Amino acid sequence: MNAKATLPDQAISFAEIIHDQGMQISGKLDLLRQETFIPDGEKTLRLFPMSEVADLLGVSQSYLKKLHLQGKGVEPTVSSTGRRFYTAEQMNELRELLGRSPRRQPGEKLQVIAVVNFKGGSGKTTSSAHLAQFLALKGYRVLAMDLDPQASLTTLFGIQPEIDNKLSIYEAIRYDDQRKPIREVIEHTNFPNLDIVPATLDLQEFEYETPLAMQRGDGKEGRTFYTRVGAALADVEEDYDVVVIDCPPQLGYLTLTALTTATAVLITVHPQMLDVMSMSQFLLMLGGILQGIEQAGVRISLDWFRYLITRYEPADVPQQQMVGFMQSMFAQHLLKNAMVKSTAIADAGLTKQTVYEVERSTFNTATYDRARQSLDAVNSEIITMLNQTWGRRG
Repeated sequence: MNAKATLPDQAISFAEIIHDQGMQISGKLDLLRQETFIPDGEKTLRLFPMSEVADLLGVSQSYLKKLHLQGKGVEPTVSSTGRRFYTAEQMNELRELLGRSPRRQPGEKLQVIAVVNFKGGSGKTTSSAHLAQFLALKGYRVLAMDLDPQASLTTLFGIQPEIDNKLSIYEAIRYDDQRKPIREVIEHTNFPNLDIVPATLDLQEFEYETPLAMQRGDGKEGRTFYTRVGAALADVEEDYDVVVIDCPPQLGYLTLTALTTATAVLITVHPQMLDVMSMSQFLLMLGGILQGIEQAGVRISLDWFRYLITRYEPADVPQQQMVGFMQSMFAQHLLKNAMVKSTAIADAGLTKQTVYEVERSTFNTATYDRARQSLDAVNSEIITMLNQTWGRRG
């Protein structure tokens, strides 16, 4: 036991207590990670059954089976019962073989989706992670960017910032001469086609340094803080099709620089009165600030923005009423599909995983399928808007 824990609270400061407890929690979480993601503590990715692969590729199971029997394409893992399973890499090989790659073509611009909300607990990080992973499984080259100093998205992708000693997005947007190219801070994930720019607590320094840089008026460094994420992304623009940015749950400089970089915005909202009231305040503040930025000469041009209902319980009458209330006001900006509240999503998160990572057999199948159908519907709707932006059908 830590010696500090045996002393009266008056003998040590609050700062010492919480720092010590934070270190204890971090250590325990790292042990859990080592136990969960053996042998080296790094996340791997499950095999995908033929039925799921066929659905993700947009072909029939019989067609995939025929390819295998004809010796074309890849060699799946075949179970003792004859079921065929594929790795995510093999799924990409099949996609290329079938000529079904969705990657953007010359003339199609990089899509940058900022996922925002002023209030924590709205499902922002969960939505960001599942969207980024679904896009990768569908064949898009995706960069997830964690702009939240709390680093929840980073942790969900298997990186523990305070232990793994990874660089963060802060290194690519800081104001001093130690700034690094974003390529140096990008990390691969357990999903092919999906990389991440991690966050750490150091990212909070950007919130403190920006007003100081603006006061100094040193060239464009402070006055154009809102272009820093976009400038960093320019170095890797050709490597990706879509960037998904998980913004912090506050309206600070980090959120603003994400919004001014974005080509699309997804606003998550939990359909309860207090959450909608909070969102209204967020929109009023955001609108006023963005108008000021535009008056300063920065044009904010979005291809689309949508509200995403999260943690929705269809049987909850007050939630039904709140969704109806939102539909009556701005139906054209509300995603038709909602992300349902599900124990499958929550339980997967206990082991730092998502619904796309866990095995269906480890859950009640009806619970898993309900969550998966909801997530797929939301993310497919977003893909439709991406394709429309690129001038594609569907």
